[in-house]
Amino acid sequence: MPEQVSVLFVCLGNICRSPTAEGVFQQLASQQGIADNLRIDSCGTGNWHIGKAPDARSTEAAGRRGIDISGLRARQINVDDLDRFDYVLVMDRENLADVRDLWHQNGGTEPRLFLEFGDSGQAEVPDPYYGGEDGFERVLDLIHDASTGLLDDIRRRLA
Repeated sequence: MPEQVSVLFVCLGNICRSPTAEGVFQQLASQQGIADNLRIDSCGTGNWHIGKAPDARSTEAAGRRGIDISGLRARQINVDDLDRFDYVLVMDRENLADVRDLWHQNGGTEPRLFLEFGDSGQAEVPDPYYGGEDGFERVLDLIHDASTGLLDDIRRRLA
C-alpha cells in the first residue's frame, strides 16, 4: 500500500485551470483528512508563463470559494514528471496530445483527461482565459466535481 499518492494537473500555461485544480484538490483533500497522503502539483505544456502567479481572475474566483492559489507559480512540464507522479491529469485534448508525445517518447505515467473522474458529462475543462467571469466559475464547478471522483479513486488506491 503506497503511503503517498502524487497528482499532477496540467493545462496550457499553468495560470488558470491547472493551478485552480491544484488549489481545489488540496482543499478537498484537507477537508477529507487525506492531504498528508498526497503530493499535489500543477504545470503547463507551454513555457511563456514560467514563474508567474495564476491569472488574477482565477485567483479571485478561487478566493470567493475560500481557496488561495495566489502563492502558486507557473512551471512547464518536464519528462521527469511522468516518472514522479502517479496521476498526470490534463485539462483538454490538446494538452493530452502534447503530454502523450512526451509519454510515448519516455514512458512513465500515462496522462489522462482530468474530467474522466467527474460526472459532468464533459470531457474537457474549457480554457477561461479569453472569456468572462462565468468561465472561471464554470471551471471551478467542473474541477470540484472531478476532484471528488479523483479523491474516491485515490482512497481505493490507499486502502
